[in-house]
Amino acid sequence: MNKKALAYFQSGGPTTVINSSLYGVIAEAFKHPEIGGVYGSLYGVEGLIDDNLVDLRKEDLEQIELLKQTPGAALGSSRKKLPGVEDPLFAKIIDTIERRNIGYLLVNGGNDTMDTCYRLDSFFKDQKMDVKVIGIPKTIDNDLMATDHCPGYASAARHVLNFVKMAVVDGKAYRRGKIVLVEIMGRNAGWLTASADLLAEDERPDLIYLPESPFSLEGFLKDVKEVYDRKGYAVVVLSEGLDLPRKNAGGTDSFGHSSLEGVSIHLAEAIKEKLGIGVRSMELSLPQRADPILASKIDIEEAILLGKEAVKALLAGESGKMVAIRRLSSDPYRREIFLAPVAEVANAEKFFPRGWIFSSSRLSDEFRDYLRPLVMTATHVQYDDDGVFLSAKLRLEKVR
Repeated sequence: MNKKALAYFQSGGPTTVINSSLYGVIAEAFKHPEIGGVYGSLYGVEGLIDDNLVDLRKEDLEQIELLKQTPGAALGSSRKKLPGVEDPLFAKIIDTIERRNIGYLLVNGGNDTMDTCYRLDSFFKDQKMDVKVIGIPKTIDNDLMATDHCPGYASAARHVLNFVKMAVVDGKAYRRGKIVLVEIMGRNAGWLTASADLLAEDERPDLIYLPESPFSLEGFLKDVKEVYDRKGYAVVVLSEGLDLPRKNAGGTDSFGHSSLEGVSIHLAEAIKEKLGIGVRSMELSLPQRADPILASKIDIEEAILLGKEAVKALLAGESGKMVAIRRLSSDPYRREIFLAPVAEVANAEKFFPRGWIFSSSRLSDEFRDYLRPLVMTATHVQYDDDGVFLSAKLRLEKVR
């Protein structure tokens, strides 16, 4: 019997739990002797192009377990956009697929990654190649269509909640303090910034600005001054995707997305110039997506589950689908896993509902009911003797 191998790759921005999905893939794939090999493609789809694969069966079980508390992308990531099918890159992918006898392919990532998943599935079908392709969702932006929420979002939201609370508690220290601007990731969708609304009344930010609402500098300055005059300080959370000028040096990726950092700096300058009030700007930046200490237990569990279910879907003959979450109940929280056509997910975005935005200081109870069960469970990590969290150190032994 000619056993087909399984290959998996990670793509796009890492999250706290993308390696938990890798753990789920490994845990499930190792149960199936009908799978000929279990390979990791290094640096996303580039590993398929360059035949840069590692044998995941050669990894230590102890290190595989640590994937559940390892941020980043253990196999390396990529933001490479696949060109048209006539491009020579596809010939290289075919060469790798045939050389390694790959019949199962798992693609783990966000919006653009699901475009890659869709292109690969369509290409293999057009070429009449027996390669099944399934997508596994991942993004802290929580903006993938079809799924109720995305692995990575809940853990990033817990990070935001805790750090915004720190800023609020710290801001109360002085009779007349500063205006604190907290810039939070989210290109076009404000799901992550919105998470700060879950904080208790005496711990919440004063103002919340999402990209889904119209933004004016004049209105912003008016809101900030009103809060400051009333309280003597103000804490404002801002999505990086607000439609404003910005100062950054991030460049543009192959999907045409510019790096968006810098909104808080622009607004801080406006506050100092127009209002003459002291201001401090903070970008939560990469720790939002790379914090295992504040990770959500449910987030980890669901990332693992989706990895396992993706393997099962492949072995059941499914292709061109993404494993997704359907919520059945919020209290108590219950959900089920289903398969969504990846064509409906690729390059689409799920925006924060406008109906959940009441004002620049308040979101809806419906949103808080949506978010609460995802973030209310903490996880516990292992530390080394110096109090630093342990992370997986994979061998990444190349397939020969």
